[in-house]
Amino acid sequence: MNPLALIGRTFLEFLAAVGRLARFTLRAVRHCFRPPIYFRQIVRQFVDIGYYSLPVVGLTTLFTGMVLALQSHTGFSRFDAESAIPTVVVLSITRELGPVMAGLMVAGRIGAAIAAELGTMRVTEQIDALTTLSTNPFKYLIAPRLIAGTLVLPLLVLVGDIIGVFGGFMVCVYDLRFNAANYISQTWQYLEHRDVTSGLWKAAVFGFIITLMGCYHGFNSKGGAQGVGKATTNAVVSASILILVCNYLLTGLFFAGK
Repeated sequence: MNPLALIGRTFLEFLAAVGRLARFTLRAVRHCFRPPIYFRQIVRQFVDIGYYSLPVVGLTTLFTGMVLALQSHTGFSRFDAESAIPTVVVLSITRELGPVMAGLMVAGRIGAAIAAELGTMRVTEQIDALTTLSTNPFKYLIAPRLIAGTLVLPLLVLVGDIIGVFGGFMVCVYDLRFNAANYISQTWQYLEHRDVTSGLWKAAVFGFIITLMGCYHGFNSKGGAQGVGKATTNAVVSASILILVCNYLLTGLFFAGK
């Protein structure tokens, strides 16, 4: 096979996939703002995405903060800069690690669940049945998930930030023998409002990406059980990659030249 033809075919398929995703996104976002809005479905997704994801996000950020404090102490002790550890922990958690780790954990849990649920509904023709009953699938299935994911992930990240900073505090105070009052004072001294809000904005974007990828791959799945499994894998992988890419872009947007 001609290598140039293969490259061209792959590039055209990529452009077609991007176009399908863009059309799906615009249609889904439009239905988020147009009535009717199924508030009961939104509340249900709030519970599924937010409440049930809290344990995994809390444990992840807790041990991330603890490991970050240990590793920072290992490096900074070589330069007698242990006093900078509280600042490093709080800025790293609130700016980057909190949103990214929470986003990846929720992508693995919720993105897969959404894709599997919608994919099963697609292959068993339940989505077609909704259309037959004059219920718009975008209104009933996709819009509530997008709204809930976008709104609830910043709340998860805020809780995760607190838990992660507390994890670093425990390691520094009870293991590395830092003074608790000095640790808290230095944490508040160098923490700015922008550090927290930038992480929360990132979390909102990540929540939208996670639910969008889950809905897109699940809604367009085909091929029976094998197709549902493929859609689930694609949802998690694509959401994780987009989270990392968007994290870099948003970091450059929030902190460029600062």
